[in-house]
Amino acid sequence: MVIRRTPVAVAAAFTLLASAAACAPQESEPAAGGASATACTKDSLSTVTAGKLTIATDEPAYEPWFADNDPANGKGFESAVAYAIAAELGYDNADVVWTRVKFDNAIAPGEKSFDFDINQFSITDQRKQAVDFSSPYYQVRQTVIALKSSKIAGATSLADLAGAKLGAQVGTTSYKAITDVIKPSAEPLVYNSNDDAKKALQNGQIDGLVVDLPTAFYITAAELEDGVIVGQVPQVGDDAEQFGLVLDKGSALTGCVSGAVDALRTDGTLGELETEWLADVAGARELS
Repeated sequence: MVIRRTPVAVAAAFTLLASAAACAPQESEPAAGGASATACTKDSLSTVTAGKLTIATDEPAYEPWFADNDPANGKGFESAVAYAIAAELGYDNADVVWTRVKFDNAIAPGEKSFDFDINQFSITDQRKQAVDFSSPYYQVRQTVIALKSSKIAGATSLADLAGAKLGAQVGTTSYKAITDVIKPSAEPLVYNSNDDAKKALQNGQIDGLVVDLPTAFYITAAELEDGVIVGQVPQVGDDAEQFGLVLDKGSALTGCVSGAVDALRTDGTLGELETEWLADVAGARELS
């Protein structure tokens, strides 16, 4: 599992809690806090600038999370998610103000210059000591990558991988995806690092490599001249890496923002945006 920048179902009872609780500073799990519809209206939210929603991300902002390094254009998965959250809270696109904050600065302790930051932040217990996280808006998926010349480059289903020789880093959810979900007939090969596995792929020792989706985007774009994303593997277990929005520690907005994320998950918006920007545009289709 890779915890970095460069990517859930919530129980019905939890969703009811989120809609009934008051919008208040969150000292524990931010996703467990919520806010009433009245408390989370645009006019009632205490934002950095009254009547505006200030959203941060890094400079530069990479595809497919953003497009053309312009978070304000609404293109790319995280830009689209940010505007959907803003709309859920009652903000028009014109009310959204973007600011650039370096990744490390965003998750460091201290007062923030933004209302929330969206930048592929993995939710971890260590980071929760310094900042609040919203409910997760994206659950990182395991992904098969290959060389364009590989026999599995055009695979569209798990059945197409039945005879593939696959590799993954030892002790990772990527390896678990091979053994528990893909289940190829050939024993998977295990490597000490993704770099070792990548070399094995380049040398033709394996047909494909399984990594998390953000890593797949990076390897195929920056490290493999002829690399290709074959597709995403159906979810493995309940302990997958998740991305959350970052807010100031104890922010009065955490419950409201989490409530907006939960609503977008429940009504299918997050799934639709994931399909549009990660599966369709970025080519990371799901292997059924």
